[in-house]
Amino acid sequence: MTQEERQQNVERLVNQERYGFEDLVLVMQLLRAPGGCPWDIEQTHKSIRKDFIEETYEVIEAIDTEDPVLLREELGDVLLQVAFHSQIEAEQGVFDIYDVTNDVCAKLIHRHPHVFGEVKVSNSDEVLSNWDKIKTEEKHRDTLTDKLRSIPPMLPALMRAQKVGKKASFFDFGTADEVIAKLYEEIEEVKAAMASGDQAEIDEEIGDLLLTVTSLARKAHTDSEEALAHATNKFIDRFEKVEKIVNFRGESVENLTMSELDAVWDEIKHEN
Repeated sequence: MTQEERQQNVERLVNQERYGFEDLVLVMQLLRAPGGCPWDIEQTHKSIRKDFIEETYEVIEAIDTEDPVLLREELGDVLLQVAFHSQIEAEQGVFDIYDVTNDVCAKLIHRHPHVFGEVKVSNSDEVLSNWDKIKTEEKHRDTLTDKLRSIPPMLPALMRAQKVGKKASFFDFGTADEVIAKLYEEIEEVKAAMASGDQAEIDEEIGDLLLTVTSLARKAHTDSEEALAHATNKFIDRFEKVEKIVNFRGESVENLTMSELDAVWDEIKHEN
C-alpha cells in the first residue's frame, strides 16, 4: 500500500469504535509494513514460537478458572498469533490468513460427512471414529507407527505418552492390576539403576516408570496431565499452610528438619 493509503488506514482504525476480522488482518499488515512497529517487523516464526505456547496455556487457565472475561482476552491473543504467523508467510508470498481459513473450513466440511454429506451417525463415538478414519486417509498414515509418530513430539510428555498408549491400545496391559504389578517391577529397575550410579540408565528407567504410570492413568480413566497438575496445585496449597503455621510459630521452613516439616504436613493433611 502507498504511504497515503497507509495513513488513511491508520486514521480510520484509530477512530473506529468496533473491529472485525478484516481489521485484525489490516492491523498486522500495518505493524509489519515499513514505518510500522520495529519490534513486530523484526519477528520471525521462531522468535515468537514460545509466545504462541504461552498464549495457549493462558487460554487453558481461563477455561480452568471459568473466567469468561479472561477467556475472551486470551482467545484474542491466540487469534493474534495466528494472524501474526500468517502475515509473515503472506509477505513471502507463500500463503495468507485467508488460505488458512479456507483450509480449515474445507477440512471441517470433509471431516463431518454426517453434517455435510450422506453419512449417518448415532453418537459421538461414531463421529470420532469417522474423523480418525478420514484423517488417516488424508495424511496417508498407512501403519500404526505412522499414527504414533504423528502425535506431536512437542506435546507435554505425559499427554503425549497417554495419547501414544491410546493409539496402541491393542498392545496394552489387560487390567489395571497388571499395570500396578508392572509399576513395582519398574520401581525395582529404578532402584537397581540408582545403585549402579549410571545416570543414563537412571534416566531411562525413570522414563519407563513414568510411561507405565500413564498406562495406569489410562486404565483408571484418568488424564495423567490433569492429575499431575491437580496434585502439584494441591502440594503448593498445602505447603502454603505449612509455611504459615511455621511462620506463626516464629520459625522458618528453611531452618526445620524434614521430620519437623513432615509433622506439620501431617497435621494439615488430617485436617483436610
